[in-house]
Amino acid sequence: MTSQTDGTASTEEFMDKVFGDYVGANAIFMAAIGDRLGLFKDLAAAGPATSVELAERTGLAERYVREWLHGMAAAGYLTFDANGARYAMPADHVPVLAEESGTMFMGAAFFDYSTTFGESFHALLEAFHSGEGVRQELYGQEAAEAIERFTAPWFEHQLVPVWLPLMPEVRTTLEVGARVCDVGCGQGRALIKLAQAFPHCELVGLDRYEPAIQAATENARQAGVGDRVRFEMHDGVAGLPGPFDVITTFDVLHDSADPAGLLRAIHDGLKPSGRYVCVDINCADRSQDNVGPMGTVLYGLSLAYCLPVSLARGGAGLGTCGLPEGRLRAMALEAGFAEVRRLPVDDPFNNVYELSL
Repeated sequence: MTSQTDGTASTEEFMDKVFGDYVGANAIFMAAIGDRLGLFKDLAAAGPATSVELAERTGLAERYVREWLHGMAAAGYLTFDANGARYAMPADHVPVLAEESGTMFMGAAFFDYSTTFGESFHALLEAFHSGEGVRQELYGQEAAEAIERFTAPWFEHQLVPVWLPLMPEVRTTLEVGARVCDVGCGQGRALIKLAQAFPHCELVGLDRYEPAIQAATENARQAGVGDRVRFEMHDGVAGLPGPFDVITTFDVLHDSADPAGLLRAIHDGLKPSGRYVCVDINCADRSQDNVGPMGTVLYGLSLAYCLPVSLARGGAGLGTCGLPEGRLRAMALEAGFAEVRRLPVDDPFNNVYELSL
């Protein structure tokens, strides 16, 4: 039986935890402002500044900049030199706060995702009552940009140099020249990277979100690969314009309204010797094993976006943690795949699979 003293101590300990979480939420809120307005990048590039100097360098209002600097110094993101009244970003903070698409950059992963869902928040509360979803369109372009920034390091630093060497058959096919399809392509970064690395390939990206297709087409044009990469507004579940040598999905399958149907469409869209590369969430089969910091992040992302977007389309609503390895294997075998191979990738967020017929 718990004593009153023990209960009070436990309550106070939990209260301290909640306060710590609230402190972190405020730090992330302020950091998101610095990320969006380029304040971190300016301090990294141009060096320490007073509030007046930083406001002048960025074209922002000094009073707001001053308050932001105070807050970021209080949170330990910036340092303050009382002698010169200047704020600075420590060198070891720069990769985390200011190096866009870098391997340690956390701006998109945390700052964006923690502040871009405000407009959909009340719709999400209503969805708790109705059991329905929240339409993807309601999240707007900001959420799409957040996803783009969040996934960028995968394609810049993992796809070609890390993941593909673990799939020699896929890499050889790409080197010779393959027909490649990326389902749920977003703004096209994966296919653009593949087109740059493998110039003999013909690549097509499919997405059901029209603004993403428009952005991807322009991104390919600017990258100089628009002649070999095309993007189409298309729901992959309806079937793929195959056959393809390689089909890919990056953080897509668990969001799909019909993941089983999408797996069947991918299976049917492959050539007999083709390969399907699936990147999806690194999570455990049992919810009680998805605990701690990463589990908190994954379930938060699920409630904010993955679950309601799927349910809005009358979908399976797997949620972010709804496609662990065991479930993917079962669904893939049911769709007709003969082999599912999980690659030996050390990534706290992603699992990478190679599927064959």
